[in-house]
Amino acid sequence: MIPTSYPPADEIARLTARMLLEIKAVHFNAREPFTLASGLPSPTYIDCRKLISYPRIRSTLMDFLTVTVMRNAGLEAFDNIAGGETAGIPFAALVAERMALPMTYVRKKPKGYGRNARIEGAMSEGERVLLVEDLTTDGGSKLSFVDAIRETGATCGHTAVIFYYGIFPDTEKTLGDHGVALHHLCTWWDVLAEARAQNAFDAETLEGVEAFLNDPRGWQDAQKS
Repeated sequence: MIPTSYPPADEIARLTARMLLEIKAVHFNAREPFTLASGLPSPTYIDCRKLISYPRIRSTLMDFLTVTVMRNAGLEAFDNIAGGETAGIPFAALVAERMALPMTYVRKKPKGYGRNARIEGAMSEGERVLLVEDLTTDGGSKLSFVDAIRETGATCGHTAVIFYYGIFPDTEKTLGDHGVALHHLCTWWDVLAEARAQNAFDAETLEGVEAFLNDPRGWQDAQKS
C-alpha cells in the first residue's frame, strides 16, 4: 500500500538514525578502525542489512523511502523498481510492493552461464527504472548498475538509498554527471547528532567520529602514517 502521509525530511532523517542506532546497525570505533570494502580505514561502519530482521522498523523505513522518492521525483515517475545485488534486492522488493510496480534486480556482473544476464526479471525498453540500494558512499558502485539498466533500453535517472554517507563532496556530482539523482533518508551527520542526543557512545568516540566526518581523506591518511 502506498503511504499517503509522512513527516518532513528532517524528521525522517532523525527517526531513521534513531532506528539504525536502536538495532545496533551503527558501529563507531576510533581506536580500532574498521576496514571498508575499499581497503581504507574508518571509525564508522553501518550494516543496513540488519534491517530486514526487524519488521516494524523495516516497514517504517520502506514507507519513508517510498514517500521520499514520490515527493522528490513524482508519484507516476517510474515503471520498474530495480535492486542492486545483493543488499538492494529486499529493499527494492518492498518499495515495488508499496508502489504497485514490477521489481527486477541487477547483478554486479554477468552470471557466466545461461543467458549471461545482468538483469533478472522483466525489464523493457523505454521503462523508467528506479534503482534501490541499501546505501551509497561515493556513488561509484551505482554507475555500473545504472549502465546495465540502460543497456536494456530502459532509462534510469534516479537511485534511492536508506543511508548516504554524506561526507564525500563529489558523490552527488558523480551521480549527477551520469544523469542520476540521489534520494536518501539519512547521513552520518544525522546519525552522529542522534547518537549524541542519546549518549549512545562515549564523548571521546563521538569526537573521533566527528573528526573523521569533517575530513575523511585526511583522517585516513593520518592512519597510514
